Amino acid sequence: MIGKIAAGAFVVAASMAAGLSGASALTLYCSADEVWCQQMARDFEAETGITVDMTRKSAGETYAQVRAEASNPKGDIWWAGTGDPHLQAADEGLSEPYVSPMRSELHDWALRQAEAAGDRTIGVYSGALGFGYNKDLLAKNNLPEPKCWADLIKPEYKGQIQVANPNSSGTAYTLLATMIQLMGEDEGFEYLKALHKNINQYTKSGSAPIKAAGLGETTIGIVFMHDAVAQTVSGFPIVTVAPCEGTGYEIGSMSIIKGARNMDDAKKFYDWALTAAVQSRAKDAKSYQVPSNKNAETSDKAPDLSSIKLIDYDFKKYGSSDERKRLLQKWDDEVFSLPQ
Repeated sequence: MIGKIAAGAFVVAASMAAGLSGASALTLYCSADEVWCQQMARDFEAETGITVDMTRKSAGETYAQVRAEASNPKGDIWWAGTGDPHLQAADEGLSEPYVSPMRSELHDWALRQAEAAGDRTIGVYSGALGFGYNKDLLAKNNLPEPKCWADLIKPEYKGQIQVANPNSSGTAYTLLATMIQLMGEDEGFEYLKALHKNINQYTKSGSAPIKAAGLGETTIGIVFMHDAVAQTVSGFPIVTVAPCEGTGYEIGSMSIIKGARNMDDAKKFYDWALTAAVQSRAKDAKSYQVPSNKNAETSDKAPDLSSIKLIDYDFKKYGSSDERKRLLQKWDDEVFSLPQ
């Protein structure tokens, strides 16, 4: 009996030792919608046999985590989320330079993102900022249809709007940077102060406001337009709006984390995520961004960027560490601190 116990203990110990000596799971930090994040993790596992531990957080939260873990990195690769926090991470040396063999298949805007970051990040999709509204709630409250940014600061929309907090959300930071580029810094902040009066909640996640609108918890959600489209496709009474004045856009990005414990597997994921086949599956997760691979299939439900009045968004400037910190501090001091 003792011999059997000892033999069993040896087997367990040997198994544990084998596990410790083998490669650990690839740790993926994901800043897209939860469904898409899960799809990416499980598909990569199925196609490569590499185990993936995935954590989903908004882009701003993920940047903060990567920065906090810089001296002892826990993550290997950060996929998706708006490009500005990825650029800030690159600016601070928190991500690893990598030139993928897939680059020849990518749109110019994805490559420009890489060039701006010294190859420490790259574009994986693009999407325009806008808003969506619940048409049933709008009718119930006898509110006019908003068509422009200027409409959202009208007093009749008081308490009717949600947007994320730009400290945690890349979507909301894109709104902040967009208003400055559209109007100038002084007027842009005056706009955000006026908008603040109409906000009923600042959420953590950038897509949360339109999900709340779909459920009837708020009338209007300021989000990337593809997130509003996803709610409509899911059967919710959401109307998507491209603001009449023009709008900013995101280049959703991907970065290998500096000091990644599974560098080879991180590079495999990076190359895999840039393929046309993988990017064409976004629609399966009801994600309607424009993919960065020129050969990927774009859903016919995705907003047509060529028909939207887009500003010449300065990703390098507004993704820089110093500018981003300055603007977020100014937003905290001059907007978020105000009574509503």
